[in-house]
Amino acid sequence: MNDDKFSVPAFSCRFCGEKVQRLVADLGMTPLCETLIGIEQYDDAEAYYPLQAYVCDNCLLVQLRDCISSRDVYHDEYPYFSSYSKSWLNHARLYVEEIVPKLGLGKGDLVIEVASNDGYLLQYFEPHEIKTLGVEPCRSVAEAAIAKGIRTEMVFLGQDTAKEIRQRHGPAELVVGNNVLPHVPDVRDFVSGLATLIADDGVITMEFPHLANLIRFNQFDTIYHEHFSYLSMHAVRRIFEACGLEIFDVQRLSTHGGSLRIFAQLSAGRRVVQPSLEQTLAQEADQGLTGHAIYDGFVEHARQTKRKILRFLIEAKEAGASVAGYGAPGKGNTLLNFCGIGTDLIEFTVDANPFKHYKFTPGSRLPIFPPEAIKAAKPGYLLILPWNLREEIIEQTAFIRDWGGKWVTPIPEVRVWE
Repeated sequence: MNDDKFSVPAFSCRFCGEKVQRLVADLGMTPLCETLIGIEQYDDAEAYYPLQAYVCDNCLLVQLRDCISSRDVYHDEYPYFSSYSKSWLNHARLYVEEIVPKLGLGKGDLVIEVASNDGYLLQYFEPHEIKTLGVEPCRSVAEAAIAKGIRTEMVFLGQDTAKEIRQRHGPAELVVGNNVLPHVPDVRDFVSGLATLIADDGVITMEFPHLANLIRFNQFDTIYHEHFSYLSMHAVRRIFEACGLEIFDVQRLSTHGGSLRIFAQLSAGRRVVQPSLEQTLAQEADQGLTGHAIYDGFVEHARQTKRKILRFLIEAKEAGASVAGYGAPGKGNTLLNFCGIGTDLIEFTVDANPFKHYKFTPGSRLPIFPPEAIKAAKPGYLLILPWNLREEIIEQTAFIRDWGGKWVTPIPEVRVWE
């Protein structure tokens, strides 16, 4: 039943400023996904925020309501360390091996990575004698990078901080940002900062999960408060053009359930725009991302998947099977809280990151143990919460076959792997 008295008021688009009111997904009220609960906080109340994604009919930017700030999310105890994923480290290494000859980078050139985390990527530039600088606002991961010898500025990037960084370190031949563009609330200020950092002939590369895959493959769990925006090529091109930048190439990646890597330069730069840009824009239009119908049906698809996940877990428990989780990622916490899953259905989860050990997942309060706990508990099913790392996790936990254990991935549909 619809009643205008319960209609959530429209809000201003975080890029173009137009009024936004077209709902894409309503995932209820959830706590911040990377705010883990220590045992000393177990009895404390948690703050919950609305998790609702909308699309701007004007600029096509899919975005969350502006109910929290980046400082609420990216705090000094931020627990995500990029280096605990072997496949992600390999992705970073291969990027460096490709981009150094592609751009002709050499000794003395400067590479800046925004949201550099624990130095997972910049470390691979060191053998090339290329200067590096990380920009990372979270003290926990920034200090890990500094301990590796990687210079790091602990600030949020915007136009003002970019000017200060350029004054201290000079312009960069390459500015990198992997999975940071969706994480910034003021996307115009952030992209303007990128334009400030690069040299006149410099290049920006940005990687981000592609909205086309979120919609096509029902990746509703990738919607969480860290991700202020969900990006199509149509929206990103508008944002970059408004900030004096031109996208000249696009690559498709398999990471994070399907991502794009864009290459940008200052407007009217010397590099020729490749056909990949128009091809990507045309594919998005063909999928329906420039219309309305595709967004209007997404919320019900997410609800159907929720019911299927709960049905599987309930039937497994009623059959006497035990279920444990693998991982404590942001996407996992969205799924757990949206589905209302607690220790009644999943006994515990494990994670390779020791920073998360012996804490509880927000909201659902699953205990997080080291991976060794799997061998002790011998669960019948291992629910892979970071489903994008399925192959890596199955390889690491192949021993569960010894007792007949199986793996489960929840997205795009529940699937059992033997």
